Amino acid sequence: MINEKFGLNLQASQVKSYKRNHNIASGLTGNFEKGHVPVNKGKKFPGQTNKTSFKKGQEPPNKMSVGSERVNGDDYVDIKIANPNIWKAKHKVIYEEFFGTIKANNVVIFADGDRRNFDIDNLIMIPKNKLLVMNRYHLIRNNSDMTRTGLIIADIHMKTAELSRMKGTAK
Repeated sequence: MINEKFGLNLQASQVKSYKRNHNIASGLTGNFEKGHVPVNKGKKFPGQTNKTSFKKGQEPPNKMSVGSERVNGDDYVDIKIANPNIWKAKHKVIYEEFFGTIKANNVVIFADGDRRNFDIDNLIMIPKNKLLVMNRYHLIRNNSDMTRTGLIIADIHMKTAELSRMKGTAK
């Protein structure tokens, strides 16, 4: 309408930018005025959920059974261990099958860095504080032997830090 009235050839985005840059308000807020009654008030719509939409015992088509696997957002493989939605990391399940429960404040890492290699020799349980040191000094590698060597180096860093703290408190 602006183009017709003034003989211009502007795009809608140009008009919108002009209004915004010059603080010109159209008077339209996009909100309903007080007392407005919606046109669809009290009407039922097809597909609207209600208490009879889902029957007891009916399962959704995307429901996964216990034992199913998925890849989570952190790229780890999870296994469904119970219903309704109880999932656990596959590498932790495999580790616990061989060695028992994972101790508190411990994590299981992949020695070769491959999150799809679930070989029991590739899974290592370490304390979280050692994982912190290994991440800080980039000691987790794509080679299991180098990662195992990194565990020893992390122990050295931790012991050095402990000795320097003890030395500082002895003064």
